[in-house]
Amino acid sequence: MAIKLFIVGLGGFAGAVARYVLGGWVQNRLGPGFPYGTFVINVTGCFSIGLFATLALRLGWSDPWRLLIAIGFLGAFTTFSTFEYETLRMVADGGLYQAALLNVFLSVTAGFAAAWAGIVVARLLLHGRI
Repeated sequence: MAIKLFIVGLGGFAGAVARYVLGGWVQNRLGPGFPYGTFVINVTGCFSIGLFATLALRLGWSDPWRLLIAIGFLGAFTTFSTFEYETLRMVADGGLYQAALLNVFLSVTAGFAAAWAGIVVARLLLHGRI
């Protein structure tokens, strides 16, 4: 059990650091007014989980990889709770209803599409088409 916790923690550390670095970088590049960093992280996280889960299932990757990547890294990297809080703050602090609805719509639809794209890319990789 201790080794599993270590593996999850190691992945979580890396995912949290990646989230902090990427989120800050994107937000600094695109500016305030919309939570671009969180949006990019959620979409790339959705793509990554689709890609990883499909490859892991089809290639029979061992449980430690699932613990490290899916639970640890991606669990810390994706930011659904932050997405929800930032959306709420848009409404509560500034009455930015349209921006909040846009954030919900884009995050859900782009996340769905990214997860699907991850599965497609994994299948193409498995069949040697990329």
